Amino acid sequence: MWPLTQLAVLGSLCSLYFLALLGAVAARAGGTPTLKAALRVMFWGALAMAITSGIGRVFGVVA
Repeated sequence: MWPLTQLAVLGSLCSLYFLALLGAVAARAGGTPTLKAALRVMFWGALAMAITSGIGRVFGVVA
């Protein structure tokens, strides 16, 4: 059994990995540079997760 903190980190890392993968796939389908697109999608996804987490902490939400 994994502690909840480790599960949260693992879930975030898996989400970022798949965001990067989908960004790369979309870039390849569109004929644009894959690394740049993957990093861009991953960055904005990480920012969205951080903002969501911060708002949850402000309102005392525990998930």
